[in-house]
Amino acid sequence: MSTVHEAFSWVVVAATAIAGTWALAAQWVEPLRHRLLWAAVIVGHVVVAVQVALGMSVVAIDGIEVNQTHLFYGFLTLMSVGLLYGYKDQIGEWRYAMYGGGTLWIMGLAIRAMTLPGAA
Repeated sequence: MSTVHEAFSWVVVAATAIAGTWALAAQWVEPLRHRLLWAAVIVGHVVVAVQVALGMSVVAIDGIEVNQTHLFYGFLTLMSVGLLYGYKDQIGEWRYAMYGGGTLWIMGLAIRAMTLPGAA
């Protein structure tokens, strides 16, 4: 399970990088504001939840000791997804920039969690 969690981290980075960059660019380039953009954002955020679930199973089932800061970053990443959805109706015309920047923030948290010593 630990190997799956480690490999899937690259899926999280790729999905959030694509969705975040696309959404941020869509703030200023209207033709990029396509329905598929929101599908990409949702996929990026769902893979974060799957990754956190995989990480929890590594700790619970495999009983592997992990760096507590790594656990904190996983929790913070998932909470960031929730915050983005929580503010989606309040941001107005800057929605694309918020989702773009927020999703890139999530990608950065994932990368930081991956680079911590003793992460997995």
